[in-house]
Amino acid sequence: MCPTGLGFVLQDRGEMFSLEEGHNNVYAPGKRPFHTIIPAFITKNNKPWISFGVMGGDMQPQGHVQIVVNLIDFKMNLQEAGDAPRMHHIGSSEPTGQQMTNGGILLLESGFRTEVIQKLMSMGHTIQWDLGGYGGYQAIMWDDKNKVWFGASESRKDGQAAGY
Repeated sequence: MCPTGLGFVLQDRGEMFSLEEGHNNVYAPGKRPFHTIIPAFITKNNKPWISFGVMGGDMQPQGHVQIVVNLIDFKMNLQEAGDAPRMHHIGSSEPTGQQMTNGGILLLESGFRTEVIQKLMSMGHTIQWDLGGYGGYQAIMWDDKNKVWFGASESRKDGQAAGY
């Protein structure tokens, strides 16, 4: 919906704010609503390095962290970082009022080593497997040394990285 003559579209990205006094997500100056907005941007040596996103509701922030860990800590390339198996925690406390009482469930995609799964279980995580729901990834990276762009696209969904 566009207000007549104003040149912008009404949206609901602030829908998770609350007007209830004392609520964690109460509307207030400088606060950001608990919601998901896809884009992420990484700089390296104070210069643009990677623009990326992982779609998928509450998987977005979890997926973003997993991509950054894959790139930085595990030294994966742009495509490998997106192709690596993901995990998705469900059952967390939510700004809508749902409170986590049991630690939630850690959903794992196929591809995790048995030793990793056993370690997670020994730490008290409740593990389940899921075939989907791990988001959708796209990325662009600038290689300052070679002066080229790299692209990556989610292997779990239709898409491609292309340039000319």
